Amino acid sequence: MVRPRWQGLKPSTSDKFWRRWDQALALIAAANLSWIIFDISYVPLRNFWVHRNFYPLPSSSLMVPLPWLPEVTSLYDPVKGIRPHRDTELYIQHFNQLDKTAAREGINSPAAHQLRLEHVMLTSQIIDENPFVSSGNVGTLEKLKNQLRARAGMDSAKQAAAHLLGNTYLNKLDWQQERQFWRQKILPLVASNYWRAIDENGHPVDHAWRLDTPFQLLFLLDIFLRALRLRHRFPGITWRDALLRRWIDLPLLLPFWRILRIVPVTERLSSASLIQLEPLRAVISRGVVALLALELFEVLTLRIVDAMQGVIRSPLLPQRIRSLRSHQSVDKNEESELAELLRLWLPLLLTEVGPSMRPQLLELFSHALQRSMDGVMVPTPLKGLAVIEKAESELSRQLAAGMIDAILDLSRNAGDQLGRKDMVLEQLGVDTIDRFWEELARTLEQGPVLERSQELMVALLEDFKRSSFRQLKEQVGVNELITELDGLNFSATTNKSKSDFRL
Repeated sequence: MVRPRWQGLKPSTSDKFWRRWDQALALIAAANLSWIIFDISYVPLRNFWVHRNFYPLPSSSLMVPLPWLPEVTSLYDPVKGIRPHRDTELYIQHFNQLDKTAAREGINSPAAHQLRLEHVMLTSQIIDENPFVSSGNVGTLEKLKNQLRARAGMDSAKQAAAHLLGNTYLNKLDWQQERQFWRQKILPLVASNYWRAIDENGHPVDHAWRLDTPFQLLFLLDIFLRALRLRHRFPGITWRDALLRRWIDLPLLLPFWRILRIVPVTERLSSASLIQLEPLRAVISRGVVALLALELFEVLTLRIVDAMQGVIRSPLLPQRIRSLRSHQSVDKNEESELAELLRLWLPLLLTEVGPSMRPQLLELFSHALQRSMDGVMVPTPLKGLAVIEKAESELSRQLAAGMIDAILDLSRNAGDQLGRKDMVLEQLGVDTIDRFWEELARTLEQGPVLERSQELMVALLEDFKRSSFRQLKEQVGVNELITELDGLNFSATTNKSKSDFRL
């Protein structure tokens, strides 16, 4: 019993399992790619993850705080071998000690005064030694100095630090306001500095491969399972060919150039029907195919024209023409294709096509005879009479009918004769064609026509090659082809929708 079209085949349990498996692996691969992007960009964007502030305009002080982002530096710094810098870490610890002492004893106490002097010395030391160079954050020191200058209204950052922590300045202001300046403007800049360990090969320490290894093992298992499923579906395929079918998954196993994983991840998400990339693929492939079609057409045309020019330039052109006889000769064991083709088509044209065109041929011959009789059989003064014109038209029509009937009868008889198997007629036809090629080759060999004909034909092909390529370059382009394809596709879609609506 034939299954109705609307009743699709129900997927088996194994098909559902493997579909869920492919979707799960696609989502895991997407998560791995997201982590890869985060890992690659972590060191360059570490300041962003430390402060969690976004600057939409780098040249301005406009800042967008993002406090809802998680604090990841404490967890991910060990993965990249990042440790706090000793100088900047000491600077932060010293300020915390100053802040605790000021909160316990007051900012003007002897202990706090001594800590303030030491902190001014540490600030000057940081400005002189610039420990931010080791982490590549040279611009951070300039930001720190600009903050100190702007707060104190001075041109020197060292003098500004001494002024902000001096007795004269702090006696006028509340320490709680000043400590907010140091904690919100200065300490975050200092905290962004770090020191990164170096391995024995002279490269920065990076333990990200330890996190990536489980993913790579899982991807390797999935590639093996896909090859196993392919061999189960096509038992004749070898393991090598089955594994090579998944060449696109190679970036998933490479420990370097990991950003290339975007290719297999995109392919897996598309094949698992989690994302729709068909419109994008169609647009890209259409442009590529249109461009390759133009290039391929140019190359093929050039090769064909060059080959024809080479054949024409050859001094063996008469021999090539003479060799055409062998394709028309009748062999004892093989049938002459050309002779058989003529035997099939000539009767068809003479007995079927020609008689079917009798009304058109009659009108054509009648009009031609009437035009030829103008001014010949009837004097000019009698031309205006309706009786004469009617008689003249009837006479030309009868003459044309007689000629056409005679020709069609002759063509029918000739077609009937040709439709019969006649070896003598077939041999005579083959001999005639062979004789034509022989006489043409002999004539070209004897006279001066060969050289001049070769020059003219080669020049004609050269002009054709140049003009056709120039016209192709000027008039036909990739954009025009894509526009034409869009017009055809949209027209076809519109017509189909209209027909479906009518139905």
